Amino acid sequence: MSVRPNPCAILRIEVRRPVSARYPRFVAHPSKAGVVSAGILLFRRSGGPLELLLAHQGGPYWTTKDVGHWTIPKGEVEPGEAWIDVARREFAEETGFELEVHEDLPLGEIEQKSGKTVVAWAVEGDLDPALAHSNTFSLEWPPRSGHLQDFPEIDRVEWFGVDEARRRLKPAQVPFIDRLEAALGG
Repeated sequence: MSVRPNPCAILRIEVRRPVSARYPRFVAHPSKAGVVSAGILLFRRSGGPLELLLAHQGGPYWTTKDVGHWTIPKGEVEPGEAWIDVARREFAEETGFELEVHEDLPLGEIEQKSGKTVVAWAVEGDLDPALAHSNTFSLEWPPRSGHLQDFPEIDRVEWFGVDEARRRLKPAQVPFIDRLEAALGG
């Protein structure tokens, strides 16, 4: 494995099985160090146990991934943007629901395995996951086919109890649940 600088990002290059001895196949894994995403952890307590809304990433790479691969709705912050504004915008883009925020609770930040920093706020609210819809992105699929396909950025959102949310969420984002529980008094 070698590391090579790129003006846009640092890429970690891995050599996988050569297609031929003359043309090895390279797979790039971009580092997300220095990238900040902002998101909203929506929660509800309608007389019962605390429930959290999590999002499942869309696209062909995530179809078979479940436990440990869900996320809070979030997106990358551009220079000059207020983080809370990005969190609200991304929530709307990824769920199709505008938040009417009367009060938000800062949950701080975490660093994901990729090096990306995620900043989150908790907001109490409710929505019907069956009515949620996400923005889309284009991807060449199948790879090297020359055919672009559109995929939803988030293919579904679901409500989970706290224990199940901990199981489903990316491990690096689990502290957001702990911080929310502590802020709500357990």
